[in-house]
Amino acid sequence: MAPKMRSVRVLLLAITFTWSFCYLRAQELGPRLDDPAIERRVSELLGQMTLEEKIGQTVHFADNSTGPGSPHADYREQAAQGHVGSFENITGAAETNSLQKLAVEKSRLHIPLVFALDVIHGYRTIFPVPLAMASTWDPSLVEQASRIAAKEATKEGIRWTFSPMVDIARDARWGRIVEGAGEDPYLGSAMAVAYVRGYQGARLDDPQSMLACMKHFIGYGGAEAGREYNTVEISERTLRQIYLPPFYAAVEAGGGSVMSAFSTLNGVPATSNWFTLTQILRQEWGFPGVVISDYGSVGETIAHGIAMDGKTAARKAILAGLDVDLESNLFSRHLPELVRSGAVPESAVDQAARRMLRIKYALGLFDHPYVPEPAAGGVPKPDPADVEFARTVAERSFVLLKNENSGGKPLLPLDPDAHTIALIGPLADSASDMLGPWRARGNAADVVTLRTALTSRMRQSGRQVLYAKGTQILTAEDKGFAEAVAAAKQADVVLLALGEDALWMSAEGASRAHLGLPGNQQQLLEAVAATGKPVVLIVFSGRPLTLIWAAGHVPAILQAWFPGVQAGPALVRTLFGDVSPSGKLTVSMPRSVGQEPLYYDALSTGRPADGVDLSRPPGNNHEKYHSRYVDELNAALFPFGYGLSYTKFSYSPLELSTSQMSASGLNQKTAQALHVSTTVRNAGSRAGDEIVELYVRLRGTSVALPVRQLEGFRRVALAPGDSKRVEFTVGRDELAFWNIDMQDLVEPASATVWVGPSSAEGESADFVIAK
Repeated sequence: MAPKMRSVRVLLLAITFTWSFCYLRAQELGPRLDDPAIERRVSELLGQMTLEEKIGQTVHFADNSTGPGSPHADYREQAAQGHVGSFENITGAAETNSLQKLAVEKSRLHIPLVFALDVIHGYRTIFPVPLAMASTWDPSLVEQASRIAAKEATKEGIRWTFSPMVDIARDARWGRIVEGAGEDPYLGSAMAVAYVRGYQGARLDDPQSMLACMKHFIGYGGAEAGREYNTVEISERTLRQIYLPPFYAAVEAGGGSVMSAFSTLNGVPATSNWFTLTQILRQEWGFPGVVISDYGSVGETIAHGIAMDGKTAARKAILAGLDVDLESNLFSRHLPELVRSGAVPESAVDQAARRMLRIKYALGLFDHPYVPEPAAGGVPKPDPADVEFARTVAERSFVLLKNENSGGKPLLPLDPDAHTIALIGPLADSASDMLGPWRARGNAADVVTLRTALTSRMRQSGRQVLYAKGTQILTAEDKGFAEAVAAAKQADVVLLALGEDALWMSAEGASRAHLGLPGNQQQLLEAVAATGKPVVLIVFSGRPLTLIWAAGHVPAILQAWFPGVQAGPALVRTLFGDVSPSGKLTVSMPRSVGQEPLYYDALSTGRPADGVDLSRPPGNNHEKYHSRYVDELNAALFPFGYGLSYTKFSYSPLELSTSQMSASGLNQKTAQALHVSTTVRNAGSRAGDEIVELYVRLRGTSVALPVRQLEGFRRVALAPGDSKRVEFTVGRDELAFWNIDMQDLVEPASATVWVGPSSAEGESADFVIAK
């Protein structure tokens, strides 16, 4: 009972762009974890191992120091004895080689270690955060960025990354929304495949490849109220329809490991959940790789209440299908006794050790355990070509939310005749924040800030930048307001760089109950806007913020996320029109935090508010008794899939290859697919890229389905006046769903298809799915 089988077949079309076509074909020839040759070597080695050595393969230590005086100095001794299988947060060729030498040369069976790190959006060359990269809607860019990260990390001995995070996230309050691709399973699946292929490369045994780890299995992004580590309650249908597809796509693409979630799913901790770890992942999907816990989560099942002690926690986790205990150290302490007492069969330990050995053989570590050590110490500098590519990714990740007229024309791109620009805000010159959270070995010294890049550009033409920080990210102190307002009054245009603190307000442990601009930044925004000067608001954040006041009072808004090392050059090129924004939202931006969780692919209620004026409180019973708020609109401020350009695009009416399809034929794979086409035209005066989006709705089915669901997208580049015919194929993969009997099938239905620029717009056409 796998999720929609479209996951890999269709998604490979989405990521097969020019640069990677031959590369992806080559990758299909590489060894998989279930390679019979690898399995023979694993079985031979496993037969020689003692119980303690097998348990050692299930042990993962997380520390950044194992030298003399370290609280974990005994890790080195355990490595020499073969009682640990993997390490995290130990980097650098000299340090990893030192530990590896102990394992390979001192342990009885010479089994190598594998070193892991959270390489999330770059290692030394830091790219935009994953939510930003998803906003490019360009899996080929994500794949290439991941390949660069693998190239850099593997030089330092890292062969296992705890990425990608492929959790579906529908609640902007959740801090880890920054680490994923947003709220949609189709787009999330495309991005998951891209990360896996980038990290793992053409062959896992390539020294520049590292094992991907899809996390957090499963449902972690559905934490109640968006509160970190909180309870998750998801029906099995929603689990299979929405949350599982990105994981399945990544598994089918060859992803070699999975990390369990911290949270409980329907009352059962994900770390000890047999239904998800064994029934779904192993029995239904045939996953041959490793399942590792999240940091300390085996021990946390005691706090969850399903274990009274560490021994019980270890027993429940390994019997549920967990292979590796990350830092709880409960497997190493308790599995020997649990096996000898018969509480855990040794076959369970054998299976876990087998999976860990499997990835080590696939990575080529038995043959090539060491990495070359550079002559000079320190982390190698980023490659200039990689830095330039990071700028391209950043440029494509920016989402233009608003661009109204100022002086008779749109405010952006900036007028080349503007002599003085005021640059205001706490994020205008904050190099560290540009790196975002989870910056691996990124260095703020590598970052070019907006202030630096803008000043350089303006000076070249004899113009000036008036910079005023205005305020801190999190403060109530307004002593910098006067300087900021004075700068704005002297300028032709104002750039306001506002948003979140990258480390404290984004990623793990950074849930927010309020989604407005932090501190007194909103007051600074209003004070600067009151000068009457045209304002461009640039928002740096790891989540959608509530920008309702800005949307009504500021002529231009650019969502910049946390753009990475080339934040400044990418922004300046975009603001001046060297490139046109092409990013689209992968998360719905709320008007108010009270709308959360907010997502476009919701089910219709029995009393939808269609046709009701929601802009005012209900005046009668007809207006009141609908699915609505009495004090807010239902719709997102900016919807999923939305993003403006410096040009305009038009769509022709849709053409369908047929008006009727056969459910039975689609299920038996004998029916022809539906072809949906439109002509997209650049109706503006500038070149630009448009992301063309396909949505489907089915009605008359055995269960209620979303009002719209993304089933395809294409990026098209058009010069002014040019047009291109864009065609999508709609078949079983796009039309099947988990029905009333929990079968993944196509049913007879009345169907509508839309093609357009966002989830809220587009040309539509109807067709019928008959029996």
